[in-house]
Amino acid sequence: MQITTQSNTYQVRKEKNNSTKTESLFLNDNLIESDIQKISEQEFHILRNNISYRVEVLKADYEAKEFELRINGNIHTLKAKDRMDLLLESLGMENAASTKVTDLKAPMPGLVLDVLIEEGATVEKGTPLMILEAMKMENVLKAAGEGVIKNIPINKGQNVEKGAVLIEFE
Repeated sequence: MQITTQSNTYQVRKEKNNSTKTESLFLNDNLIESDIQKISEQEFHILRNNISYRVEVLKADYEAKEFELRINGNIHTLKAKDRMDLLLESLGMENAASTKVTDLKAPMPGLVLDVLIEEGATVEKGTPLMILEAMKMENVLKAAGEGVIKNIPINKGQNVEKGAVLIEFE
């Protein structure tokens, strides 16, 4: 895995030792010896080379592989690339994972509770577009990629069938 900060790029790998049931972490092929204690879901205490670090996860976008951490009071932004990202990049296909959408179809029959965007709006992957109620559950439908809203052929309060076009993109 490759981790990029504001100023550096690091190669990180984890190795399992099946006989001792332990894991080792390597940074640029150097073994990292540290003690990591989880304080809470978002906070960690790390002791490395007799130096104490308090790490707080401020933002974690696992889909985009982008993270914002506060380490001893200083904020750091990290971007991670896994093996597949690096392979696509080496083949010149780093944008293959980004998708431009053509339309949003109803994943199931339901009732349109709310339309959260307007025609002409520019959306990115993950942008909430509408709320569809199905089987007494509210489902937030999000953009699968980037695009501009061309047409919204349905209305709030309308019942839709599975596969019905809810939003058309340019």
